[in-house]
Amino acid sequence: MSGSEPTTLVVVRHGETVWNSDGRQQGQLDGELSPLGVRQAEAVAGALAGGQFDALYSSDLGRAVQTAEVIARRLGLAVQTDARLRERHLGMLQGMTMADFEREHPGHYARFRSADPDYAIPGGESVRQRHGRHVAAAAEIARRHPGGRVVVVAHGGVLNSLIRHALGLPMAGPRRYSLYNGSINVFCVADGEWRLARWGDTHHLEGLGTLDDW
Repeated sequence: MSGSEPTTLVVVRHGETVWNSDGRQQGQLDGELSPLGVRQAEAVAGALAGGQFDALYSSDLGRAVQTAEVIARRLGLAVQTDARLRERHLGMLQGMTMADFEREHPGHYARFRSADPDYAIPGGESVRQRHGRHVAAAAEIARRHPGGRVVVVAHGGVLNSLIRHALGLPMAGPRRYSLYNGSINVFCVADGEWRLARWGDTHHLEGLGTLDDW
């Protein structure tokens, strides 16, 4: 990391939705938190309360905005939405379970599970497209708040993009880390250099439980 004071990005995955618990792929379809998801959002807000933050950004999808609004009330910040923080558009897969997708579209399922970052599900986008807009959005937010501390509420796909970018991992391929609903994850950014400072923190969810985004 360079000598400049880093910007700290505290990136939160939204609380659980009914579709998360049902195993349905949401992509860019909108939706609300489940009762458990609301409690997870409240737990995140409690964990962040007392911290000093300069801004709060969120994906403009409902499940992220709802989570961000809960956090905003505790931190006394306005929610600023950015459509670039949306989850990957999953096209024809949206609304389906992976089991249904494999059964009904085995060819597309195989390509979706492959390590090809340029495969776009019909009607959707590729991993490369998703990765590019997520990293660009987060990097711009970091530049906007040099040396500051910022909360970003988004999705499993955003976390996937940012950890791969920070650690120099291939943008597609096997994932060997968790993407928990309601998790707190921290990145430090200075002069375009990224460092992972904290990953998959769910201690605040003790007694509630959380799902990994498989």
